[in-house]
Amino acid sequence: MLRSNRSISGIVRAMLRGREAGSASLEFITAGMILLVPLVYLVLALSALQGGALAVEGAARQAARVYAQSPDEVTATVRARRAVAFALEDYGLDPGDAEVQIECAGRASRCLTRRGLVTVTVHIDIALPLVPDLLALNQSVRVPMTAASTQIVSRFGGLG
Repeated sequence: MLRSNRSISGIVRAMLRGREAGSASLEFITAGMILLVPLVYLVLALSALQGGALAVEGAARQAARVYAQSPDEVTATVRARRAVAFALEDYGLDPGDAEVQIECAGRASRCLTRRGLVTVTVHIDIALPLVPDLLALNQSVRVPMTAASTQIVSRFGGLG
């Protein structure tokens, strides 16, 4: 009888093991999807925001440099706006969505005086990825990015 009890308990154990076969992989897939999908979206969203921050900062820096090195104010404004457009397009952003503001501080009212300060501020709203265009929802989930850069006009350059 001892021998039959052992064999019965072995059969019961085998039956119990058979019932749980395959559920671990299902649990792993379910838990993995629950954790993986938000993690992938978080990576996509953070990379979009980081790209936007780099684009805005680079655009402001290059626009201020170009403006400070230009021969006159009309040319400087055109070149600065072109520099902003190139920098934003490099990151896949629409330059038409950007707001560019150019301010001058110096001894005279003109921007390109010797040793004058030129500050360029660029502002753009970065849209989060995978947001549908339903009910203008994508307009409410935008993150504003602003960067400013200041350059000094050379003491050998400028308009006098």
